[in-house]
Amino acid sequence: MSSFVTLDALSFKTPDGRPLFENLTLAFGAERTGLVGRNGVGKSTLLRLILGELQPSAGQIATRGRIGVLRQVLAPPPEASVADVLGLAEHLARLSRIEAGAGEEADFADADWTLESRLGEALAQVGLDGLEPDRPAESLSGGQVTRAALAGLIASAPDLILLDEPTNNLDAEAKALVVEVLCGWRGGAIVVSHDRGLLREMDRIVELSSLGAKVYGGGYDLYAARKAEEEAAAGRDLEAAERAAARVEREAQLARERKARRDAAGKRVAAKGMEPRLFLGAQAERAENSGGRANQLAEKRRASAAADLAEAEARVERVRRLQFELPPSGLPAGKSVLTFEHVGFAYPGRPPVLRDLSLRLTGPQRMAVTGPNGSGKSTLIRLALGELAPTSGTVRLGVEAALLDQKTAMLREDETLAEAFRRLNPEASDNAAYAALARFQFRNVAAQKRVAELSGGERLRAALACVLMGARPPQLLVLDEPSNHLDLDSIAAVEAALAGYDGAMLIVSHDRDVLDAVGVGAEIVLR
Repeated sequence: MSSFVTLDALSFKTPDGRPLFENLTLAFGAERTGLVGRNGVGKSTLLRLILGELQPSAGQIATRGRIGVLRQVLAPPPEASVADVLGLAEHLARLSRIEAGAGEEADFADADWTLESRLGEALAQVGLDGLEPDRPAESLSGGQVTRAALAGLIASAPDLILLDEPTNNLDAEAKALVVEVLCGWRGGAIVVSHDRGLLREMDRIVELSSLGAKVYGGGYDLYAARKAEEEAAAGRDLEAAERAAARVEREAQLARERKARRDAAGKRVAAKGMEPRLFLGAQAERAENSGGRANQLAEKRRASAAADLAEAEARVERVRRLQFELPPSGLPAGKSVLTFEHVGFAYPGRPPVLRDLSLRLTGPQRMAVTGPNGSGKSTLIRLALGELAPTSGTVRLGVEAALLDQKTAMLREDETLAEAFRRLNPEASDNAAYAALARFQFRNVAAQKRVAELSGGERLRAALACVLMGARPPQLLVLDEPSNHLDLDSIAAVEAALAGYDGAMLIVSHDRDVLDAVGVGAEIVLR
């Protein structure tokens, strides 16, 4: 079967003229492709190019069949209905007119007579069985909106589906549903995601980088292993090429110095008149010819070494990876960090969110809080930090704590990163603020960027810097979905840093890979 999408020498530049990618040649057919790469490399832009929403700077895009899309940000307007979220409002309205006896000739000609039955099956598949299309969209949770949009895609049965971070903000159950849907999908799929559980189910991985696009067969684990091997080999080859180039240059320099010494010695002999003029002339000619041959040989060797070095450099992506270590918190092993004793909480006039909850964090313990959306995880966090008072039971916080939430609410839209750091760490000097931000890849003028200008991943990096790099590191870190909006390399860096943190940790996450990586030893499951 021919491809649904073919990219031929595709290039694209940002509005300010920066090349995002160049000369991409790829094909997407009836397989599930995971599209990965660092934030800002152009993954979402590539989806928009395929959809025709953007025009390439050069090259061609050929499409075949119908393409459906599930976008990263699903925020229906207040007047929207579930049918709008499904992307089927026009088709369902047509069927409603026919059923009401108000259908026109065009309605009968264009009607999709099996749509309602397919939609019912799709809604059941994503856990929204019986959801009415005329229900207001604003009555749905964020996870339900994503599920409904996915159901609309399934019912529409396009040849190729494009999904941009489909599991963001979904709980574990909803994530599993997305994986299940994709596993059963018989058409093509291009999935932009940093969700390793989802990427494990892909048939292949396409990585976008500053070096272009590279295709890896299989899912995430095979991709990660091959990628690590390739990077190690490329690094070794680059080091060898650099050593060879340096050796060639040293040898050429030594040859030049030897020739200079011989030439100087010959001039001294000539000055003393110790040899016949004819002999000296012949000697000088031989030296000149020999020196010319040596120069030619040295130049060839330099050119060969330079070519080898350029080839090795072309295989190594020149990026500065996020890497940092957290300062020690000084938390004693037996210190009582956080205690809940038979805690309950209910908002006024509403059913209880938490009932009779008890937990204890002691010393550098790591505890996960899991459960479906709406089960009370955010309420538990607010109780732990003293932002809410329990309606029953007791909460005791015994150490200084810091919250890193997925919305980075600590940052103000109108302030620069340096201003945010100094506000949150008032004892820090300007130099300390810039040094801390630089460790999180906000160097020099980047520290003067305003929060409103940051991408989701940049906001989280900035919040990490502000929370973790102060003069007095917190002894309890409270983390709410810390991996959301980060690319795979940044997730790995955050996991490595958190794994080495010597304080206590209370972490809310639907990402089992993150929980395993940071060494969670206990888990509270809310229902």
